[in-house]
Amino acid sequence: MLSAAVIIANWNGAHHLRVCLDSLRAQTHDNFEIIVVDNGSTDGSLEMLRRQYPGVRVLALEKNYGFVVACNRGAAMTTADVLVMLNNDTEVEPQWLEALCRALEAHPEAGSAASKMLLFDRRQVLHATGDILDEAFMPQNRGVWEEDKGQYDEDRWVFGACGGAAAYRRQAWDQVGGFDERLFMYLEDVDLAWRLQAAGWKCIYVPDARVYHHLSATGGGVIASYYVGRNTLLLHRRYLTAAQWRQNRFAVLRAHARVAWDALRAWRGAAARARLRGIWHGILGLEGRRHD
Repeated sequence: MLSAAVIIANWNGAHHLRVCLDSLRAQTHDNFEIIVVDNGSTDGSLEMLRRQYPGVRVLALEKNYGFVVACNRGAAMTTADVLVMLNNDTEVEPQWLEALCRALEAHPEAGSAASKMLLFDRRQVLHATGDILDEAFMPQNRGVWEEDKGQYDEDRWVFGACGGAAAYRRQAWDQVGGFDERLFMYLEDVDLAWRLQAAGWKCIYVPDARVYHHLSATGGGVIASYYVGRNTLLLHRRYLTAAQWRQNRFAVLRAHARVAWDALRAWRGAAARARLRGIWHGILGLEGRRHD
Protein backbone atom coordinates (compact mmCIF):
# COMPACT_ATOMS: atom_id res chain seq x y z
CA MET A 1 0.00 0.00 0.00
CA LEU A 2 1.07 3.58 -0.56
CA SER A 3 3.09 5.10 2.25
CA ALA A 4 1.62 8.16 3.91
CA ALA A 5 2.53 11.10 6.11
CA VAL A 6 -0.19 12.71 8.22
CA ILE A 7 0.71 16.37 8.64
CA ILE A 8 -0.94 18.35 11.43
CA ALA A 9 -0.57 22.11 11.82
CA ASN A 10 -0.91 23.11 15.47
CA TRP A 11 -1.29 26.43 17.23
CA ASN A 12 -2.24 26.31 20.91
CA GLY A 13 -4.34 23.22 20.31
CA ALA A 14 -2.98 20.81 22.91
CA HIS A 15 -6.45 20.06 24.30
CA HIS A 16 -7.65 18.89 20.85
CA LEU A 17 -4.38 17.36 19.72
CA ARG A 18 -4.49 14.49 22.20
CA VAL A 19 -7.78 13.21 20.78
CA CYS A 20 -6.48 13.53 17.23
CA LEU A 21 -3.20 11.71 17.90
CA ASP A 22 -4.85 8.96 19.93
CA SER A 23 -7.18 8.22 17.01
CA LEU A 24 -4.19 8.04 14.67
CA ARG A 25 -2.60 5.43 16.92
CA ALA A 26 -5.53 3.14 16.11
CA GLN A 27 -5.18 3.30 12.31
CA THR A 28 -5.33 0.08 10.29
CA HIS A 29 -2.81 1.44 7.77
CA ASP A 30 0.63 0.13 8.75
CA ASN A 31 2.94 2.37 6.73
CA PHE A 32 2.64 5.99 7.80
CA GLU A 33 4.27 8.65 9.93
CA ILE A 34 2.83 11.59 11.85
CA ILE A 35 4.31 15.07 11.57
CA VAL A 36 3.16 17.93 13.79
CA VAL A 37 4.27 21.42 12.75
CA ASP A 38 3.80 23.76 15.69
CA ASN A 39 3.22 27.46 15.00
CA GLY A 40 4.83 28.90 18.12
CA SER A 41 2.32 27.51 20.62
CA THR A 42 2.43 28.77 24.20
CA ASP A 43 -0.04 26.28 25.71
CA GLY A 44 2.39 23.44 26.43
CA SER A 45 1.79 21.64 23.12
CA LEU A 46 5.47 20.90 22.56
CA GLU A 47 5.99 19.58 26.07
CA MET A 48 2.91 17.37 25.73
CA LEU A 49 4.12 15.98 22.41
CA ARG A 50 7.59 15.28 23.74
CA ARG A 51 6.27 13.56 26.86
CA GLN A 52 3.23 11.64 25.57
CA TYR A 53 3.88 11.11 21.85
CA PRO A 54 7.60 10.41 21.35
CA GLY A 55 6.96 8.68 18.03
CA VAL A 56 5.55 11.83 16.44
CA ARG A 57 7.94 13.93 14.38
CA VAL A 58 7.73 17.58 15.49
CA LEU A 59 8.82 20.76 13.77
CA ALA A 60 8.68 23.72 16.16
CA LEU A 61 8.37 27.08 14.40
CA GLU A 62 9.25 30.21 16.35
CA LYS A 63 5.96 32.01 15.60
CA ASN A 64 2.57 31.52 13.99
CA TYR A 65 3.23 31.32 10.27
CA GLY A 66 -0.28 30.06 9.60
CA PHE A 67 -1.83 26.81 8.45
CA VAL A 68 -0.52 26.96 4.89
CA VAL A 69 3.15 27.44 5.74
CA ALA A 70 2.96 24.76 8.42
CA CYS A 71 1.55 22.22 5.97
CA ASN A 72 4.17 23.02 3.35
CA ARG A 73 6.96 22.71 5.91
CA GLY A 74 5.60 19.37 7.01
CA ALA A 75 5.36 18.12 3.43
CA ALA A 76 9.03 19.02 2.90
CA MET A 77 10.02 16.75 5.82
CA THR A 78 8.83 13.51 4.24
CA THR A 79 9.19 11.40 1.10
CA ALA A 80 5.89 9.55 1.62
CA ASP A 81 3.75 8.66 -1.40
CA VAL A 82 0.70 10.40 0.07
CA LEU A 83 0.59 13.67 2.01
CA VAL A 84 -2.43 13.90 4.30
CA MET A 85 -3.36 17.25 5.81
CA LEU A 86 -5.36 16.83 9.01
CA ASN A 87 -6.72 19.51 11.34
CA ASN A 88 -5.63 19.19 14.95
CA ASP A 89 -9.25 19.41 16.15
CA THR A 90 -10.37 16.16 14.53
CA GLU A 91 -10.87 12.51 15.42
CA VAL A 92 -10.53 9.90 12.69
CA GLU A 93 -11.96 6.39 12.50
CA PRO A 94 -9.49 3.46 12.40
CA GLN A 95 -9.90 2.76 8.65
CA TRP A 96 -9.68 6.45 7.65
CA LEU A 97 -6.11 6.55 6.36
CA GLU A 98 -6.23 3.12 4.75
CA ALA A 99 -9.39 4.09 2.86
CA LEU A 100 -7.77 7.25 1.47
CA CYS A 101 -4.62 5.44 0.34
CA ARG A 102 -6.55 2.56 -1.22
CA ALA A 103 -8.69 5.03 -3.17
CA LEU A 104 -5.59 6.74 -4.58
CA GLU A 105 -4.16 3.34 -5.51
CA ALA A 106 -7.39 2.38 -7.27
CA HIS A 107 -7.61 5.70 -9.15
CA PRO A 108 -4.21 6.66 -10.60
CA GLU A 109 -5.81 9.69 -12.25
CA ALA A 110 -6.69 11.09 -8.82
CA GLY A 111 -4.26 13.64 -7.44
CA SER A 112 -6.24 14.01 -4.22
CA ALA A 113 -8.82 12.25 -2.08
CA ALA A 114 -11.55 13.78 0.08
CA SER A 115 -12.70 12.45 3.44
CA LYS A 116 -16.24 12.14 4.74
CA MET A 117 -16.28 14.83 7.43
CA LEU A 118 -18.92 14.97 10.16
CA LEU A 119 -19.43 17.20 13.19
CA PHE A 120 -17.54 16.14 16.30
CA ASP A 121 -20.41 16.69 18.71
CA ARG A 122 -23.25 15.66 16.36
CA ARG A 123 -21.86 12.67 14.57
CA GLN A 124 -24.78 12.15 12.21
CA VAL A 125 -24.48 15.68 10.77
CA LEU A 126 -22.26 16.18 7.74
CA HIS A 127 -19.64 18.90 7.40
CA ALA A 128 -18.21 17.99 3.98
CA THR A 129 -18.24 15.19 1.45
CA GLY A 130 -15.80 16.89 -0.87
CA ASP A 131 -15.72 20.46 -2.19
CA ILE A 132 -17.79 21.68 -5.13
CA LEU A 133 -18.26 25.01 -6.93
CA ASP A 134 -21.70 26.55 -7.39
CA GLU A 135 -22.84 28.50 -10.45
CA ALA A 136 -21.02 31.59 -9.15
CA PHE A 137 -17.83 29.55 -8.65
CA MET A 138 -18.23 29.93 -4.91
CA PRO A 139 -16.72 26.96 -3.05
CA GLN A 140 -19.20 24.85 -1.13
CA ASN A 141 -18.90 21.86 1.20
CA ARG A 142 -21.00 19.16 -0.45
CA GLY A 143 -23.68 17.92 1.95
CA VAL A 144 -22.95 20.49 4.66
CA TRP A 145 -25.42 20.43 7.60
CA GLU A 146 -27.34 17.47 6.18
CA GLU A 147 -28.11 14.48 8.35
CA ASP A 148 -26.01 11.52 7.26
CA LYS A 149 -28.51 8.96 5.97
CA GLY A 150 -26.15 7.24 3.57
CA GLN A 151 -26.89 9.63 0.69
CA TYR A 152 -23.16 10.28 0.22
CA ASP A 153 -21.90 6.71 0.66
CA GLU A 154 -20.63 6.18 -2.86
CA ASP A 155 -17.22 7.09 -4.27
CA ARG A 156 -17.48 9.90 -6.80
CA TRP A 157 -15.45 12.63 -8.42
CA VAL A 158 -15.62 16.05 -6.77
CA PHE A 159 -13.90 19.37 -7.39
CA GLY A 160 -11.52 19.09 -4.45
CA ALA A 161 -10.92 17.93 -0.90
CA CYS A 162 -11.68 19.94 2.22
CA GLY A 163 -8.23 20.74 3.64
CA GLY A 164 -9.24 19.70 7.16
CA ALA A 165 -8.76 16.05 6.16
CA ALA A 166 -7.34 15.88 2.63
CA ALA A 167 -4.97 13.39 1.00
CA TYR A 168 -2.69 14.47 -1.84
CA ARG A 169 -0.66 12.23 -4.12
CA ARG A 170 2.97 13.30 -3.71
CA GLN A 171 3.49 13.47 -7.46
CA ALA A 172 0.52 15.80 -7.91
CA TRP A 173 1.49 17.96 -4.91
CA ASP A 174 5.02 18.45 -6.22
CA GLN A 175 3.84 19.10 -9.76
CA VAL A 176 1.68 22.09 -8.81
CA GLY A 177 3.77 23.34 -5.88
CA GLY A 178 1.67 22.55 -2.80
CA PHE A 179 -0.30 25.22 -0.93
CA ASP A 180 0.09 28.88 -1.89
CA GLU A 181 1.65 30.56 1.16
CA ARG A 182 0.34 33.99 0.17
CA LEU A 183 -3.13 32.83 1.22
CA PHE A 184 -1.97 32.22 4.84
CA MET A 185 -5.10 30.24 5.75
CA TYR A 186 -8.60 29.47 4.43
CA LEU A 187 -9.40 28.45 0.84
CA GLU A 188 -5.85 27.19 0.32
CA ASP A 189 -7.46 23.81 -0.40
CA VAL A 190 -9.74 25.32 -3.06
CA ASP A 191 -6.79 27.12 -4.65
CA LEU A 192 -4.84 23.86 -4.77
CA ALA A 193 -7.84 21.99 -6.18
CA TRP A 194 -8.11 24.56 -8.99
CA ARG A 195 -4.45 24.08 -9.89
CA LEU A 196 -4.69 20.30 -9.71
CA GLN A 197 -7.71 20.31 -12.00
CA ALA A 198 -5.88 22.57 -14.45
CA ALA A 199 -2.95 20.14 -14.42
CA GLY A 200 -5.23 17.22 -15.29
CA TRP A 201 -5.62 15.63 -11.85
CA LYS A 202 -9.00 14.57 -10.41
CA CYS A 203 -10.26 14.35 -6.82
CA ILE A 204 -12.00 11.23 -5.51
CA TYR A 205 -14.41 11.38 -2.57
CA VAL A 206 -13.95 8.42 -0.20
CA PRO A 207 -16.99 7.78 2.05
CA ASP A 208 -15.17 5.14 4.15
CA ALA A 209 -12.61 7.77 5.24
CA ARG A 210 -14.66 9.13 8.14
CA VAL A 211 -13.47 11.99 10.33
CA TYR A 212 -15.15 14.07 13.04
CA HIS A 213 -14.37 17.78 13.21
CA HIS A 214 -14.76 20.50 15.84
CA LEU A 215 -15.90 23.45 13.73
CA SER A 216 -13.74 26.59 14.11
CA ALA A 217 -12.06 25.24 17.22
CA THR A 218 -8.69 26.70 16.25
CA GLY A 219 -9.82 29.42 13.87
CA GLY A 220 -12.99 31.32 13.03
CA GLY A 221 -14.18 34.76 14.05
CA VAL A 222 -12.33 37.82 12.79
CA ILE A 223 -9.47 35.81 11.31
CA ALA A 224 -11.72 33.52 9.28
CA SER A 225 -13.91 36.41 8.12
CA TYR A 226 -10.97 38.36 6.77
CA TYR A 227 -9.25 35.51 4.94
CA VAL A 228 -12.42 34.01 3.47
CA GLY A 229 -13.46 37.44 2.22
CA ARG A 230 -10.06 38.21 0.74
CA ASN A 231 -9.14 34.80 -0.62
CA THR A 232 -12.45 34.21 -2.40
CA LEU A 233 -11.83 37.34 -4.47
CA LEU A 234 -8.22 36.40 -5.09
CA LEU A 235 -9.18 32.96 -6.40
CA HIS A 236 -11.77 34.40 -8.76
CA ARG A 237 -9.21 36.90 -10.03
CA ARG A 238 -6.73 34.09 -10.63
CA TYR A 239 -8.78 31.30 -12.11
CA LEU A 240 -11.98 32.47 -13.79
CA THR A 241 -11.43 32.39 -17.52
CA ALA A 242 -12.77 35.07 -19.82
CA ALA A 243 -15.39 32.62 -21.08
CA GLN A 244 -16.50 31.70 -17.54
CA TRP A 245 -16.72 35.36 -16.58
CA ARG A 246 -18.82 36.25 -19.64
CA GLN A 247 -21.20 33.34 -19.08
CA ASN A 248 -21.57 33.64 -15.30
CA ARG A 249 -20.67 37.24 -14.50
CA PHE A 250 -24.09 38.17 -13.12
CA ALA A 251 -24.14 35.18 -10.77
CA VAL A 252 -20.59 35.95 -9.63
CA LEU A 253 -21.35 39.62 -9.02
CA ARG A 254 -24.57 38.81 -7.18
CA ALA A 255 -22.77 36.36 -4.93
CA HIS A 256 -20.05 38.83 -3.96
CA ALA A 257 -22.56 41.66 -3.54
CA ARG A 258 -24.67 39.51 -1.22
CA VAL A 259 -21.66 38.72 0.98
CA ALA A 260 -20.63 42.38 1.10
CA TRP A 261 -24.19 43.54 1.86
CA ASP A 262 -24.55 41.07 4.72
CA ALA A 263 -21.27 42.35 6.19
CA LEU A 264 -22.37 45.98 5.82
CA ARG A 265 -25.63 45.24 7.63
CA ALA A 266 -23.62 43.84 10.54
CA TRP A 267 -21.05 46.66 10.48
CA ARG A 268 -20.85 46.97 14.26
CA GLY A 269 -19.48 43.44 14.52
CA ALA A 270 -15.71 42.92 14.35
CA ALA A 271 -16.07 39.87 12.11
CA ALA A 272 -18.23 41.81 9.63
CA ARG A 273 -15.68 44.63 9.45
CA ALA A 274 -12.93 42.06 8.94
CA ARG A 275 -14.90 40.50 6.08
CA LEU A 276 -15.21 43.91 4.40
CA ARG A 277 -11.47 44.55 4.77
CA GLY A 278 -10.81 41.17 3.24
CA ILE A 279 -13.15 41.85 0.33
CA TRP A 280 -11.48 45.20 -0.32
CA HIS A 281 -8.00 43.68 -0.21
CA GLY A 282 -9.17 40.93 -2.56
CA ILE A 283 -10.51 43.48 -5.03
CA LEU A 284 -7.15 45.25 -4.89
CA GLY A 285 -5.35 41.93 -5.36
CA LEU A 286 -3.33 42.31 -2.14
CA GLU A 287 -1.88 38.82 -1.92
CA GLY A 288 -0.01 38.17 1.29
CA ARG A 289 -1.72 41.04 3.18
CA ARG A 290 -2.37 39.94 6.78
CA HIS A 291 -5.64 40.36 8.66
CA ASP A 292 -4.01 42.61 11.23
